[in-house]
Amino acid sequence: MATVQQPDIHARPTTPSRGSTKDVSLAREIVTYAIVGVTFGIVLVKSEVVSWYRIQEMFRFESIHMYGILGSAMLTALVSVQILRRVGARALNGERIVVPAKDLGRGYRYWIGGIFFGAGWALTGACPGPLFALVGSGATIFIVTAIAALAGTWTYGYLRPRLPH
Repeated sequence: MATVQQPDIHARPTTPSRGSTKDVSLAREIVTYAIVGVTFGIVLVKSEVVSWYRIQEMFRFESIHMYGILGSAMLTALVSVQILRRVGARALNGERIVVPAKDLGRGYRYWIGGIFFGAGWALTGACPGPLFALVGSGATIFIVTAIAALAGTWTYGYLRPRLPH
């Protein structure tokens, strides 16, 4: 006759504890991203990329400052992508890093999107990239712009399946 085993009431629970390895890894990742983000924000503020006056100089073609920064960012990206391709770089999960080719189509989405992007930039005096750096530097009025940018991004994400691409 088979015996039925009784559960051990003194056994430890099998659910993950609060300090599990996954929780620690996620916390470390969040802290790392926060440090990199804050550092990048400081660089943006110190290089005057978030300055309304520098942006106006750029749009009026009065200074090369912003064009130099944008150009150096594009050059850095170009060189970095070429290096990643040549060395066959892989992501942390082992997948090869590949930048897929863009299907430009007729280009409507790019110039229409560019008009909206440029209009928002011109109206607010702030590029969407450094909005949080502006808020962090004390220009709290840009909280309104950051919320509007997030709402626009969410709206596009919601409508994207219904838009002609």
